[in-house]
Amino acid sequence: MSSLTGDEQASDQQHDRPVNRQKNTFFGDVWVNFKRWNIKAVRNPFVLVVSLAQPIIFLVLFTEVFGNVAGRAVSQGLPGISYESYLVPAIVIQVSLAAAVTSGIGLVNDIENGMFEKVLVSPMNRTAVFAGKTAAEVFRIAVQVSVILGLGVVMGAEIKTGVVGAAGIVAVGVIFSLWFVALSNSLAILTRDQESTIIAANLLQFPLLFLSSAFLPLSTLPGWIQTFARLNPVTYGVDAARSLMLDQDVMTVIEMSSFGGTLDGVVPGVAVLGGIGLALGAVAVFLLARASSSDVQ
Repeated sequence: MSSLTGDEQASDQQHDRPVNRQKNTFFGDVWVNFKRWNIKAVRNPFVLVVSLAQPIIFLVLFTEVFGNVAGRAVSQGLPGISYESYLVPAIVIQVSLAAAVTSGIGLVNDIENGMFEKVLVSPMNRTAVFAGKTAAEVFRIAVQVSVILGLGVVMGAEIKTGVVGAAGIVAVGVIFSLWFVALSNSLAILTRDQESTIIAANLLQFPLLFLSSAFLPLSTLPGWIQTFARLNPVTYGVDAARSLMLDQDVMTVIEMSSFGGTLDGVVPGVAVLGGIGLALGAVAVFLLARASSSDVQ
């Protein structure tokens, strides 16, 4: 006969039962960080407005001030194309650059207020932390690019590939932004200073824009600029988006004839940008992991 009472037997049975513990999943961690960074962006709309205002100013000024002169240069290589249609893809890439700069600034703010260390000591996957943050910023960039496309159409630009092409241009803008988001976050982790991150990112932003095919055809630029532009990621992003905008292959760096027509200008640009994004994304995750192992005991 058992010497245990009923209450004791019930207690032992409870101890024998497996305990269900809630475990973090990779996608759960991504979702948590995605929500957090979107909420943070909504609470600080000034950053969103500033990152969108600058490209809008460029779009208006370049079409109104330089439209006639630049339009003649464009019409020599692309007859029948308005400068508004030619310029909008460049402004799309500029939006992606400007919005990506704010990614590193947000991370610096986390570092300065101590939130970065709290995230590092949490059980969340380090890659998921970066992926969730990037996904939130990609969502924001897609919205801003859509605004620019709508404004461009109002100003007279024509998306010859229609709604599908517009969605493709948004996708190109997002893919382009990934490498600069990764670079901006890497700068934030290395400098841990907001001013240094802003200066370094802006120091890169404008030379990358102007030393590319963004505002004028590559053939009209000086030889040394053409050489730099062929190595410049902005050229690949602009040419891919512009091919979708104009519904023709305008890729000026890589010649491809495998797909025929527009895709010959889109695929090589997207492939190059995707490769750069993966490489710099790996660097950002490595720096994040190193920060977690060196700074958090």
